[in-house]
Amino acid sequence: MTSSLLRPKGRARTAARAGEASRAGVAEGSTAPTPILDWRDPRVAALLRQLGPGPAAPADPGGQVEFLHRAHTWISRTVRPVYSVQDERPVSEVLRLGRGSCSQRLAVLEAAARAYGVPTRVRGLLVDGSFWYPRFPRLRRIVPDQVLLAWPEFRPGAPAGRAGDRASWLTVSELLGGLRPVAAAQGGGFTNAGSETLFEALARTAIDWDAPPAACPSTGAGGEVGAGAGAGCDLSAYVLADLGHYDARDELFARYGQTLCGLARLVAEPVLGRRGAA
Repeated sequence: MTSSLLRPKGRARTAARAGEASRAGVAEGSTAPTPILDWRDPRVAALLRQLGPGPAAPADPGGQVEFLHRAHTWISRTVRPVYSVQDERPVSEVLRLGRGSCSQRLAVLEAAARAYGVPTRVRGLLVDGSFWYPRFPRLRRIVPDQVLLAWPEFRPGAPAGRAGDRASWLTVSELLGGLRPVAAAQGGGFTNAGSETLFEALARTAIDWDAPPAACPSTGAGGEVGAGAGAGCDLSAYVLADLGHYDARDELFARYGQTLCGLARLVAEPVLGRRGAA
C-alpha cells in the first residue's frame, strides 16, 4: 500500500500512458547551465578536470559518448548513493556533499554533458511507488504512490537548439548500456535489490520504460523486479503516466513539483539524505 498524503497538493499530474503521443511541445534540449545543472560552478569544473580532456562538440560524437561513459564511471565510484528527496539540489551541492540520489547523480551526468557541448533534455515519467517496495520493506505505508522521475536524454554530435527527430536523441540507457558490446556481454536485468541502484545498473543493462511486456524480466509478488535472461530490463509496467519532454529538469519540477511536498522533504531529508542504498 502506497500513500498519496505526501504528494504536493494542487499539482495535476495527468498525461498519456507510456507509449502514447505526448502533448508536450518539442523539447530541443540545451547546453546552457541552469539552477540545478550549474556546470559553471568551480566544483563542477574540478570534476571535469579529473575526467580529462573532452571532445570538441559536435565534431566527435563517438568521443562525446566515451567521455560520458567516463563521467558515469567516476560518478558511480565517487558520489555515494543515498535516498535524498531534494530533486532540485544543484549539481555543485551534490558534489560538495559527495552523495546523491539516482536523480541527483543523473543530474551530475547531465551537467558534465552540457559542459562539453552535448545537448540534454529530460522526459518526465510518473512511476508507481511500489517499484521502491524492495528498498523499504518495512515502510511501505509511507512510500509515495507516485514518484516523479526525470529521465535524461542526450544528443551527441548535434549543436544545442536545433530540432531533430526522435532517433537523434539517446536515452541515458541507450547511451550507457545499449551502445557498447561490453555492456551487452555483462547482461542481466536490474534486480532492484542489494546496493546496486538504477544509476549503476545503466552501465550493464538497457533500462527501458517503454518495452513490450514480452521483453520484461520476471516480477515478484511484492513488486520486486527479477533478474531476466536477457541484457534488457523492461520497467514499463511501473509507468503511470508520460509527462512529455522538457529542455531541462528544472522545467519539469517547476511544472509538476517534486515527488514529496515541501514539509515531507524537510522531515525526510535529514534521514534519507544520508541513508545509503542497500
